[in-house]
Amino acid sequence: MKRNHSDGKTRVTVLLALAANLVIAVAKAVGGLAAGSPALLSEAAHSVADSVNEVFLLVALRRSHRPPDAHHPFGYGKERYFWALLAAVGIFVMGGCFSFYQGVHALATDPQESRAGYTAGLAVLVVALLAEGSSLIRALHQLRKEKDGARDPALRTVIAEDSTAVLGVVLAMAGMVLHLVTGNVVWEAAASLTIGLLLVYVAYRLGREARDRLIGEAVEPELCDRIRELLDDQPEIHNVAALLTMRLGLDSTLVAARVDLAPGFDSEEVELICVRIKRSVRAAWPQADQVFLDITEAPAD
Repeated sequence: MKRNHSDGKTRVTVLLALAANLVIAVAKAVGGLAAGSPALLSEAAHSVADSVNEVFLLVALRRSHRPPDAHHPFGYGKERYFWALLAAVGIFVMGGCFSFYQGVHALATDPQESRAGYTAGLAVLVVALLAEGSSLIRALHQLRKEKDGARDPALRTVIAEDSTAVLGVVLAMAGMVLHLVTGNVVWEAAASLTIGLLLVYVAYRLGREARDRLIGEAVEPELCDRIRELLDDQPEIHNVAALLTMRLGLDSTLVAARVDLAPGFDSEEVELICVRIKRSVRAAWPQADQVFLDITEAPAD
């Protein structure tokens, strides 16, 4: 129930960000075409990329809760990371690459600015800054309220997108103002190229995090040490030869331990001991819902 409640709040956050980005993308595109502003068009591409990515995140929130089945016995928790990876690719392709193109194109063509169009464009960016800032504040508020919010790829992606959007709007406004004041398109082209670099960096960070979790990431060393300590404290366990962990989702973790039991237990007692130890691990860490014990006589490393 706790995870469903948390996901409900994340879904609202993503929906608000999606609505804001759709409206802002249209306004930026119209303003950018009217003004002939490469920086404003770069920001329009940025908002389109964010909108597509938020659709990916909504899909991830829905699909990651499907129960385990014969084809996916550990469930679909990693769907969140797959869609987060697609969102990172979307930021890179639709946002970063288009921003680079706009910057290079501006330097090559030196478009003539329309003062009236630029005034309207700056007004659009002010509205965008307020909308993106409001969305970012809500996402940060949710992050502070939820203990595990930092591990949620959907919430992390929204925060990264909104933070980048706020900074991108500021850069676009600076580039447009300097272009108008100096008449030199280099300022606005530089703003577009900087926005592109910013988006590529954000896409790289989000993509790397999603990749690590899709490949199979262990739990934090501190948690692993506590699990090992609990196993070592069991009177029936002589030695913990190996302990392997892997995150299967936000609330699902696989724990596999190779343990050497003390001598003198028959097969029925071994079964009861394993059941009790598994229950102890799950009681201490509810997210460790997949616990496997391999009884072995392997010596300690």
